[in-house]
Amino acid sequence: MADQLFSNKSIISWLQYFSENTDIDLEHVKLLDITKKNKNLIPTVEAHRCVLAFTEAGNADIFYKMWDVGLGDCEVIYNEGSEPAGPIKRNKVSEMIDRGINASAGMIILNPNARSTIKFGMDNKKFASGSVKYVGSEIRSVLISKMQIHESKNLCVISGESIAVESAMMNGEGTVIAVEYKQSDRETMEENVNQFGLRNVVIVDHVGEDTMGSLPVPDTTMLVASASLEHELEYLLGINPNMEFVIYTLDFKVAASMRDILGKFGITDITIIQIAVSKLTSKNVFENQPAPWIISAKAGV
Repeated sequence: MADQLFSNKSIISWLQYFSENTDIDLEHVKLLDITKKNKNLIPTVEAHRCVLAFTEAGNADIFYKMWDVGLGDCEVIYNEGSEPAGPIKRNKVSEMIDRGINASAGMIILNPNARSTIKFGMDNKKFASGSVKYVGSEIRSVLISKMQIHESKNLCVISGESIAVESAMMNGEGTVIAVEYKQSDRETMEENVNQFGLRNVVIVDHVGEDTMGSLPVPDTTMLVASASLEHELEYLLGINPNMEFVIYTLDFKVAASMRDILGKFGITDITIIQIAVSKLTSKNVFENQPAPWIISAKAGV
């Protein structure tokens, strides 16, 4: 507790300050200390009408990032300085994009357009452009649903860039390990992490003790089946014998052999489904999208 920038006492002081100087109903405030590891401001503001965020000095582009993802109409209630005292100021995020955080302090962010539900299947246009060919949003929604994400889960996502991004947005207490084998894909992943202000994503270039040994052990791994599948399974089951897997493949032969592959590692709790999506084009013709097989498996049962 002593190492925390914002102690319980200081948080209560900020709550009292805003209670006395605004008409905000603090009963509905979401508290968020983004000075702590894994705390993501942008997804929290998107999902809550009122967020009391605690930040540290030196965050130069915090408001620009919020504006860049469409939160420019949110209102920020704040003061000058690092103590809960003095006059209150109120500005829209769009009016603050050229300023950063110059003192460790609390601020209230109001988002009247906050969604009250979990966001599945972001439009691919929202992700950073680059080397990555993103899976369709409908398929991504199914994959994320199969991962059964909750806030304290640690996740590993292998070659699933957009899945890693959406998972990190939903997973405010856990770590997302994004494994990207290609340098260009890691660079695109970095762009996404920066664009969405994600603080709970660690990007590595391969699966192994040298890259993941010091990181939190994943509870669930989502991976795209590849030539390194068995190596990945061996290492991940070595660090967590009860690992849950969600595997994506467009190859029928790989899907058909998955029970045998997973059986080598003692995994028998396996479900295999195929997802097909068709979209109506401007010419009133349904166009078939890639139809992957999705394998769900749980070890240790």
